[in-house]
Amino acid sequence: MSTSNYPFLIPVPPRAPRVKPSRLARWIGRSILRLGGWRVVGELPDVSRLVLIGAPHSSNWDGIWGFAAKAALGLDIRVLGKDSLFRIPVLGWALRGLGVIPVDRSRASRVIEQAAAAIHGNEAFWYGLAPEGTRKRVERWKSGFWKIAKAANVPILTMYFHYPDKVIGFGPIIHPSDDPDADMAMIRTWYAPFMGKNRGTV
Repeated sequence: MSTSNYPFLIPVPPRAPRVKPSRLARWIGRSILRLGGWRVVGELPDVSRLVLIGAPHSSNWDGIWGFAAKAALGLDIRVLGKDSLFRIPVLGWALRGLGVIPVDRSRASRVIEQAAAAIHGNEAFWYGLAPEGTRKRVERWKSGFWKIAKAANVPILTMYFHYPDKVIGFGPIIHPSDDPDADMAMIRTWYAPFMGKNRGTV
């Protein structure tokens, strides 16, 4: 998809995973962003497999703008959701259509194993999650995203919401080192300037 007619979007590189083409889905995504006054900035990496993190996550609106951007760009980004949600037929169907994968979150180690296996088992797979793990302010981020990236041997792509300017931005690629504490501190420092709907990250 050319973005020349949509200045609030950015190009999608060849190796990024894509959903099956759907004019309706892209029209809905573009319309939601346009009507809301949001734009997507930054640069998407030409990488087939990675872990994508989005912050600050302070409102349910993040999901609306995030899924709108995903649909507008035609990106195939997968996330894990509570398996209990999929027991409701209509909701389960809708969640699968949005790229949500059911998982038993009562076992944290199992979530990491399942996510890493999903990344390894696909030629192209972007796995997305909120590192804060909640809409409330937290002193420490959950390290699950770092563990998944390390286990799958893939980089981490930073994505942010900045509500004052109505921007969804993509930042640098980070390759996990052998020092998770240093990596987490560096990532949180990078996120410091950005403000979600109800709070920032620091």
